[in-house]
Amino acid sequence: MEHSKEPKWYVLHTYSGYENVVKENLENVIKKFNLENRIFEIVIPEEDVIEEKNGKQKLVTRKTMPCYVFIKMIYGDDLWHNIVNTRGVTGFTGPKGRPLALTDDEVLRMRLEKIKVETDIEVGDMVEVVEGPLDKMVGKVIGVDAENNQVTIAVEMFGRENNVELALGQVHKINQ
Repeated sequence: MEHSKEPKWYVLHTYSGYENVVKENLENVIKKFNLENRIFEIVIPEEDVIEEKNGKQKLVTRKTMPCYVFIKMIYGDDLWHNIVNTRGVTGFTGPKGRPLALTDDEVLRMRLEKIKVETDIEVGDMVEVVEGPLDKMVGKVIGVDAENNQVTIAVEMFGRENNVELALGQVHKINQ
């Protein structure tokens, strides 16, 4: 397999609990071998969830796909060794441990790439959360970051007002 010209997303399998170690080690490999122009992004899929423990609710970040790390790179056989020999990596997911790039559809479903979202949501609008752990909660918009497709809303949680950052696609404007 020769170099592809365009960067694509690949999936690495890691030892359980080693996802953060793998990300850190890969960042060191990138610096050591000057691979900034070949490896562009390393993502550990995570989500915020509300856990209840001893009667108290707490917002925690949890890995959505334990043992997997996503890497965006321009693949070439010369990189294979550097990556699979990184501490904590058990190999690429693909036939016979060889890398298989994710399809564009898979990349979008896993939210690895940001999609530019046109929005009419503005600061001061009331919105309902339509996806995620805060589903059906209503809040007031206190910030919009259209560049990164993020919105910050104030919601009442745990008996007080909390600011939460969500993707624009996770909220729906409520007409008043």
